[in-house]
Order: sequence, then structure tokens, then C-alpha cells
Amino acid sequence: MIRRAFIAGTAALALSACASDTMKPTPSHTATGDIVDVAVGAGQFNTLVAAVQAAGLVDTLKGPGPFTVFAPTDAAFAKLPAGTVESLLLPENKAKLTEILTYHVVAGETRAAALSGQFLSVPTVAGPTVQIDGRNGVRVNNATVVTADVDASNGVIHVIDTVLLP
Repeated sequence: MIRRAFIAGTAALALSACASDTMKPTPSHTATGDIVDVAVGAGQFNTLVAAVQAAGLVDTLKGPGPFTVFAPTDAAFAKLPAGTVESLLLPENKAKLTEILTYHVVAGETRAAALSGQFLSVPTVAGPTVQIDGRNGVRVNNATVVTADVDASNGVIHVIDTVLLP
């Protein structure tokens, strides 16, 4: 309980320090924040940011990339069974949390336009592949991309409505 409060407090502090309060696509050459900064500034990824912190992946996602991140919103995490997020944030579940989070990341930068009309099986940083269906909008496994091509200085974020589970 104390750890969760600490993580939530850290995420809130990071949110208050960020100048951007919306997630607006910008050309990648002018993106000023990395993937973590953009997610923190958006305000709809508090659970994802807390999970990235708990898994020790902040430095990785602040790295040079480029990365394509399929980022589940707080609402997507809320769809998981009760207690799932709290359990994953426990130190003894760090390996499982890391596996789930890295399943949302693909090496390289892939824009939604490149996925249009495609059906692909793409390896994730975690190892297993995700199925990307760009034939009618963009879907990743059972998640829908609700906002595509959110630029960051080290890649691109596609906002999804469901947490991907390997």
C-alpha cells in the first residue's frame, strides 16, 4: 500500500512538473520530450507511468530508441480484473510486469500510415509477436489504436484502449 502511494505520488509529481497537458501529435523533428515525458504530460497514462517506474524501465524508454510504443490508457488498465495492477506493482512481480510492458514496445519507429492495409506479425521487445491489423483502422491483437502517431523525440506512441498481455 505504501509502495503504491509512493508510485502514485511520484507520477503525480512528474505530471505537475510537465508543461504539456495534452497529447498533441507534432512533427518528430520538433518533439521535445521522450516517450516517458510525453506519456507523463498526457495525463491519461498515470498507471502506465507508475508501472514503467516500478519495472525500472524509465531509463530504457528515455533512451535513444527509436521505439514504437502501444500505450494503454488508465481506462485500459481499469478494464483488467480487480487487483491485477496492484499485484503487478509488487516487487516480487517485477519480472512479469516487465514482460507485459515490453510486450507493448516494438523496436524502430512505425507510423500508422505504414500499417494501412497491412496485416503483420511483429516481434516486440519482450520477444513474442503482436498481430497488427491495419486493414480497417489499426488494431494490435485485441486492442484498438484510438490515437495514432503521437510524436516523441525517441519514437512514436500509439494510444490503445486495452492492455496487451503476452
